[in-house]
Amino acid sequence: MKLLPQLKKNLPPTVSYLCVLLFLYAAASKILDYENFRVQLAQSPLLSAFAAYVAWGVPAFEILISVMLLSEKWRAVGLYLAFGLMVMFTAYIYIILNFSAFVPCSCGGVLEKMSWNQHLAFNVVFIVLSGTAALLQSIHAKHNAS
Repeated sequence: MKLLPQLKKNLPPTVSYLCVLLFLYAAASKILDYENFRVQLAQSPLLSAFAAYVAWGVPAFEILISVMLLSEKWRAVGLYLAFGLMVMFTAYIYIILNFSAFVPCSCGGVLEKMSWNQHLAFNVVFIVLSGTAALLQSIHAKHNAS
C-alpha cells in the first residue's frame, strides 16, 4: 500500500518532465524547420487562414508550458495547459483524419515517422498522463496549503 502514496507524489513531476521533453523537442523541430512548418500549416484545411500566427504561437506556447512545468509553483497550471494543448492537438488530428480530404504533415523529427493513427494513440497516452498528473498535483497543492 506504500506504492500508491509514492505514485501520487512522483507522478506529477515525472509526467511534467516527459511533457517538457516532448514540448521542447516539438517546439525546436518547428522552429528549426519553420518555413516547412508554416507552409504545411497553410495547406491545412482548418488552419490555413491562421498559419502565420499558429506557426509562431504553437512553439511559443509549448516553450511557455515547459517553463511552467519545471516550476513547482506553476506545475499544476502547466499540467492543465499541457493537457489542454494535447486535447487540441488530438482533436485536430481526429478532425483531419475523419473529415478532411487532405491530410497535411506538420510534425517534425521522430514524430513525423509515425502514422496519423499512431500519433493519435501517442497523444491519447499523453492526455491521460497529463490529466491524471494535473489532478494529483492540484490535490497535492491543496493538501500542502492546508
